[in-house]
Amino acid sequence: MSKKNNNFLFNFIAPVYGLFYQRQKVNFKSAIEGARQAFDLTAFASILDVGCGTGALCSVLHEKGLTVTGIDPAPKMLTIARKHPENDAISFVQGSVLQKLPFSDRSFDLSIASYVAHGLQKKEREKMYAEMSRVSRKYVIIYDYNQKRALLTSIVEWLEGGDYFRFIKEAEQELSACFSQVRIVQVGTRAAWYICTPR
Repeated sequence: MSKKNNNFLFNFIAPVYGLFYQRQKVNFKSAIEGARQAFDLTAFASILDVGCGTGALCSVLHEKGLTVTGIDPAPKMLTIARKHPENDAISFVQGSVLQKLPFSDRSFDLSIASYVAHGLQKKEREKMYAEMSRVSRKYVIIYDYNQKRALLTSIVEWLEGGDYFRFIKEAEQELSACFSQVRIVQVGTRAAWYICTPR
């Protein structure tokens, strides 16, 4: 899918995503708490949420005490994110990780991309990893599916025509080629944090 079509799609479906905002927050809170012993996000001060969508993860991260910046290429997603009063202290920026992010090197302790990687092609993912590494002082977290996918997820991803199946099959090897270290923390039945140390 071209960048133009992708932006059109995400602008078009932004209101639907907005309907699931509170449910997403519950799921993100559960994942963060479930992973806390293995990796405590609250031990860090600042984080960039890449592909932040309607801001649900940003909101949870802010509630956990982090200084949060969210970036997304779809302006309608960001409009919905800004409408939630609890997000007033969060900086939302329009931009794409597939281009140079509008932040200087090592601007954030961490960067995280939630369910973004599997929708990109391999070369695009490599660009994303490189940009996230550039702006992160400590870690890059790729929050995405693990190998235990549901049948419905497989059908939807096949219809969307992304690179989901290759990403799920090769995630650890692909990430290991781009980062000095990769640790996997399961944060749900079908989700994992791929915690990556920039080179």
